Amino acid sequence: MTVKHLKILHQHNADIHQTFEKDGHDVVQGLVATPKTLPPKYFYDDRGSELFEQICELPEYYPTRTEAWILNKYADEIADITGSCELVELGSGSSTKTHYLLNAYQKVANSLTKSTPDAFSYIPIDVSGGILKTTVLHLQKKYPDLILEGLIGTYDEALLYLGKNHSRSRMIFFLGSSIGNFNESESNKFLNKVSHALTQGDYFLLGIDLQKPKDILEAAYNDAQQVTAAFNLNMLAHLNWRFQGNFDLNLFKHQAIYNEIDHQIEMYLHAQVEHQVSLDILDLKVQFQAGESILTEISRKFDLAKVQSQLRSQGLETVKIWTDPQKWFGLVLCQVL
Repeated sequence: MTVKHLKILHQHNADIHQTFEKDGHDVVQGLVATPKTLPPKYFYDDRGSELFEQICELPEYYPTRTEAWILNKYADEIADITGSCELVELGSGSSTKTHYLLNAYQKVANSLTKSTPDAFSYIPIDVSGGILKTTVLHLQKKYPDLILEGLIGTYDEALLYLGKNHSRSRMIFFLGSSIGNFNESESNKFLNKVSHALTQGDYFLLGIDLQKPKDILEAAYNDAQQVTAAFNLNMLAHLNWRFQGNFDLNLFKHQAIYNEIDHQIEMYLHAQVEHQVSLDILDLKVQFQAGESILTEISRKFDLAKVQSQLRSQGLETVKIWTDPQKWFGLVLCQVL
């Protein structure tokens, strides 16, 4: 495959080992804390990304198909509002839902004169190099006129790399309600970085999962096929590989519960017996008691009015909101004014 359309962002660091050291620092902090936690970014090695793609196809997991329905119905309207712009996707994965937007923006590009050669451009960003390479190859074939550059890295690395140095209008989009994995303070910092990668008149499109009954939410994260359980446990396998660890995945059990006070799904790994785990690269030994838990992810469920207020506080003014008929999911288009 042609790799000229891919850039590995962490290779631009002065010392690649600093990246791993920083990553390891948050693992140490989380596992020595009480209660124990791990950052959800460690879900996404290549295997984790594959499992998440499977989760998106599950009958219980409504967010993906609901957001896809909204995009299918309103992508042309979104493109009409923003006009031709550079498309930047954070956490692109396989870019499956993105095809609705790419189709819409291709129409906009085709309506312009040939004097605008960069009218149809897309920058997918993902931490998983494997899935991003596959995605870029597929997009090259499906959209031969698409100007494409895939960035392998974290959100922070990508937003820092992109900066404000763009000559044409830009729309950053963040789908799947992935912002729900951040607590309120973290999401404010994230939105601030997004805002700083945009200039006046640029756009930000945000997908958010809305509040709904507990039984629907808990079923979505405790699926009958146990794909989400495998996804959750794979985080430990990723840590084993990355930090020379000896987590025994058979000694942990997945559970997701809905916290109705904080309006968030909380995903846990429960230790089934007392035992010790080592992560040699981090020079860390962790003791687990039987029944002790690791919080691996939160997934906040949102109120549209509060989200608009939060976006406004970061310099992002809402232009339009689209939802499905049940109001289970929302797409918020905002603009830097």
